[in-house]
Amino acid sequence: MGKQRLVVTQIKVQVTGGQATPAPPVGTALGPHGVNIGQFVSQFNERTRDMMGITIPVVITVYNDRSFEFVLKSPPAAVLLKKAAGIAKGSGSPLKNKVGTVTTAQLEEIAKKKYDDLNASSLTQARRMIAGTARSMGLEVID
Repeated sequence: MGKQRLVVTQIKVQVTGGQATPAPPVGTALGPHGVNIGQFVSQFNERTRDMMGITIPVVITVYNDRSFEFVLKSPPAAVLLKKAAGIAKGSGSPLKNKVGTVTTAQLEEIAKKKYDDLNASSLTQARRMIAGTARSMGLEVID
């Protein structure tokens, strides 16, 4: 029986798809654990080439032999909503200033993308969660 790999830590970072570099936040997160940062950056960029420019949360599991595995999560709801509404950023005061609109069809599509990463028991609940995020960003939900 060979040596068993033990999990040392799990690191969660948000990196722009296809554009990871050894600079922070990647380097500062992985450096203390002795992980080969260049290897992570090249693997991450390879797997996220089709999601260029979109912020992607990634969970990196580091083992005692300094090897690693990583799991890509779906982009944050706010990032997907900004893309759907075609805006650069949300409103500073969402109750007073509306900065854009999203349709319920767009909400449904975003909810489907994010469903695995949300703690919703149905797609309807997931859509309502995304709608709440939209409202808190100053987006108006229309039919």
